[in-house]
Amino acid sequence: QVQLVESGGGTVQVGGSLRLSCAASGSSFSFSNYCVGWFRQAPGKEREGVARVDRSGTSIYADSVKGRFTISQGSAKNTVYLQMNSLKPDDSAMYYCATVGGPCPTRFDPLEYRSWGQGTQVTVAS
Repeated sequence: QVQLVESGGGTVQVGGSLRLSCAASGSSFSFSNYCVGWFRQAPGKEREGVARVDRSGTSIYADSVKGRFTISQGSAKNTVYLQMNSLKPDDSAMYYCATVGGPCPTRFDPLEYRSWGQGTQVTVAS
């Protein structure tokens, strides 16, 4: 399994921005052969997919974040970012990054991902 660590969460006002980072253990590790996804879970709700990027760099987004969030791979191949702009109170949740080797699963389903980080909390204050 891949060890993942998320960072960058915090409390921000409505309309603000945050950039989350997902770092895999080992500077020699590369996400190039993995599918990487960002998920979130709010209290009392199911974990949901937010964005994912495949090995070719193609990304998809949940409808609720399209146009506001951007997933990208850092210059260090063991890091993936989630840039979140125009944040809304409904974006408040624990955010997790997850990965699975090979192509991205057909379904953007948390159950399809093998390795998970511990999460980073995002709170959007109104």
